[in-house]
Amino acid sequence: MNKVVLSEILDIAQYEKARDGFRRRVIELKKHRRVAVGPMVTFVFENHDTVLFQIQEMMRAERLVNDDAIQYEIDTYNQLLPGENELAATMLIELPDAARIRDEITKFHGVNTGEATYLQIGDERAPGVFDAGQSDDRRISAVQYVRFRFSGAQRAAFVTGAQEARLVIDHPNYRHDALIAGAVREALTKDFF
Repeated sequence: MNKVVLSEILDIAQYEKARDGFRRRVIELKKHRRVAVGPMVTFVFENHDTVLFQIQEMMRAERLVNDDAIQYEIDTYNQLLPGENELAATMLIELPDAARIRDEITKFHGVNTGEATYLQIGDERAPGVFDAGQSDDRRISAVQYVRFRFSGAQRAAFVTGAQEARLVIDHPNYRHDALIAGAVREALTKDFF
């Protein structure tokens, strides 16, 4: 997948003029890149446009105008993009009761492992590979970054639709899965090309 480069970044004034249209387009795009797994976890699969939008929004929020600072954001957010034979997502643990977040989030400790979170393609698994630094022995972040690396056979089965694909969380405190089909599967298939 093509990385975001500095030459495609709009300066703050240009972005303010284009923001509403860009934002609407990315919101529409994410409708087919979002997968809810049970009532409290959502995955948003990243691509060039979702990452470009995040960079532009960060520039806007932090009023970044220096090319070095902008390049730092580009380098950071480009790490969210999938590599060859991968899908990459932001996993969001959504806890609606603000007063209980600290207690509830600890129940998800360990969900960010390939044993607990994976893509099931037919009879085979593509384990989730999570970015380090999003948890330790005592805490877990409600935002996780995960990659699913496919073998050649898994990729072929996913792209052709030859095998059912499910996003699975099999954790002692949270067991749910979601079928990846229709427009979502079609959108994610494009990430392989």
